[in-house]
Amino acid sequence: MSIVHSAREKIRSGQRLNFAEALALYHSDDLLELASLARIVKERKSGKNVYYNVNRHINLTNICVSACPLCAFGCTAEHEKAYVMEVEEVVAIVRQTAQDIPNLSEIHMVSALHPDKPFSYYEEIVAAVKKNLPSVHLKAFTPVEIVHFAKISGLTIQTVLKRLQIAGLDSLPGGGAEILDDRVRKIICPNKATTAEWIEVITTAHNLGLPTNATMLYGHIETVEERIQHLMTLRNIQDQTGGFQAFVAFPFHPGNTGFTELTRVTSWEDLKMIAMARLVLDNFDHIKAFWMMLTLPIAQLALTFGADDLDGTVVEEKIIHAAGAKTKTGITKAEIIRLVEETGYTAVERDTFYRPLECISGE
Repeated sequence: MSIVHSAREKIRSGQRLNFAEALALYHSDDLLELASLARIVKERKSGKNVYYNVNRHINLTNICVSACPLCAFGCTAEHEKAYVMEVEEVVAIVRQTAQDIPNLSEIHMVSALHPDKPFSYYEEIVAAVKKNLPSVHLKAFTPVEIVHFAKISGLTIQTVLKRLQIAGLDSLPGGGAEILDDRVRKIICPNKATTAEWIEVITTAHNLGLPTNATMLYGHIETVEERIQHLMTLRNIQDQTGGFQAFVAFPFHPGNTGFTELTRVTSWEDLKMIAMARLVLDNFDHIKAFWMMLTLPIAQLALTFGADDLDGTVVEEKIIHAAGAKTKTGITKAEIIRLVEETGYTAVERDTFYRPLECISGE
């Protein structure tokens, strides 16, 4: 029996893939079969449901000390496009958003690694957001940011997370994972969190009762083997903590980065990575197709490749668009619902914990 055949049989019978089987499936290049297998797994997890939420992204600053070659968003304080939001500005944004979007369920807040802002600045913003929107879930700060907060404050990662939790932080988005391999990280993001530091933040957060997402940035200098190992690492963490809510795969957009010689990977690769994530991450309930990075058409197709979540309305996003993304900076509930219904699935508005808020179609 070939490795690929063994892998297919394991998936159909609900067994776990090993590294060799996952790699063989990836290299089989039978995209439609991968889609079929991924749909089997997706429908075991969430049936015909496809989830979305009504959320708002806030990027606090683009002034950053890391100067990562992979990033098109961060800049120095002297740059003409540099900005930083103060507490009052963030409060004004969330108040206006709540007025404009009465069914807002989540604020998603991340930023750069500002060289001068103290840790207390971030605590104050968290507290202010929760004071003004006490019933809205606050998902904020990637593990990379948490490591930065620990370094500038002299506090442990656990203490930083506890203090943010006390201030009102509800969960972490899980960004900054890129590829969890220090060979890669030393090239694409040498001045920010290491693999071990990213994992420490995630596991500490989970142990404190702060759920997170997990991410991967693919399509730059990493190998396929490193992508698969990245998924295996996430799967191992989930075995230990159970704290991951969802997995999100981000294709690398090379525009305006230090890797402009690279070409954005194709939709074939995007759909293959969504399917592989669904097949390898057997202990993850949800796989996101983040429409903002994939484009709406590819995100819609991804729903037949194992994804069961389109993220949300977003409203305003800056980091991805700085790298040349041509997608909208936000979409409406009606657009999301239409995209889902065209695939034959049921659109379900959710909160951050995937509790259904409103069953939109297929009732």
